[in-house]
Amino acid sequence: MVPDRDGVMRDVVLGFDKIADYQNIPSDFGASIGRYANRINKGRVVLSGDTIQLPQNNFGHCLHGGPNGWQYKVYAAQQIDGQTLELIMDSPDGDENFPGNVTAKVVYTLTDDNAIQIAYTATTDATTIINMTNHSYFNLSGDANTTVLDNILYINADNFTPVDSTFMTTGEILPVAGTPMDFTTPKAIGAEIANYDFEQLKNGNGYDHNWVLTTSGDLTQVAARLYSPASGIVLEVYTDEPGIQVYTGNFLDGTITGKNGIVYQQRAAVCLETQHYPDSPNKPDWPTVVLEPGQTYHSNCIFKFSLAD
Repeated sequence: MVPDRDGVMRDVVLGFDKIADYQNIPSDFGASIGRYANRINKGRVVLSGDTIQLPQNNFGHCLHGGPNGWQYKVYAAQQIDGQTLELIMDSPDGDENFPGNVTAKVVYTLTDDNAIQIAYTATTDATTIINMTNHSYFNLSGDANTTVLDNILYINADNFTPVDSTFMTTGEILPVAGTPMDFTTPKAIGAEIANYDFEQLKNGNGYDHNWVLTTSGDLTQVAARLYSPASGIVLEVYTDEPGIQVYTGNFLDGTITGKNGIVYQQRAAVCLETQHYPDSPNKPDWPTVVLEPGQTYHSNCIFKFSLAD
């Protein structure tokens, strides 16, 4: 719930009114994703010389840790204080065929300056891979009957990782300049989203891509900024991750009824998922996602809300 320019509290994320719907309707609304956010090519990973076959649940690839990833499980929850919630996931060796007994923590902190800080940590007793994120669907107008196509988006990234027709990264890192992927100057999400003559928008069914942030892991630099002209609400995203996946709700298709009985249509929201790049385990030149025993995985994301001047 976020105040708009008139001081009216607006619900700016998609979801359900009932816990049972989160249990029974497959979705990622608001979920903490693990063990591996985004896609792994053909679900195959080589670790310590061993080839591991993970579930293939999305166009032949492993998406968001498989069909029984952490977003479909219940974290153990503890309210630390009035503004802090700690979630713990004990994931056994072989969970969705990922190696290692992993203990992961997600700590949500609601700050006094209208931000939600999300701090992820994880440890393992065997070599494994970890890439966690939050999968909230944002509609800053507070009215999920409308699309986010009029929302103004800025992404602090000069490059992105293109995908093929199965949404898998090709291994290239390409410049955004001169393409519809360029959000270095803020523009409406819908300004070029329908330009399917541009192969990447056709392959992604819209925007469903990872941008290579220029923030160099600096948590104080804005990674992305979203603004709703309808409400005046601004969302700034900060992260120490190297990438951010922007997904414009392309697969919402009117089959899910969410909060307040609203039927969620295509592009009713946008996800801003801070992360390592998709398929990093198979791209040795990209930042590593390997976690070894004795190491601690750390990732931080801040969603900060304000009003436009």
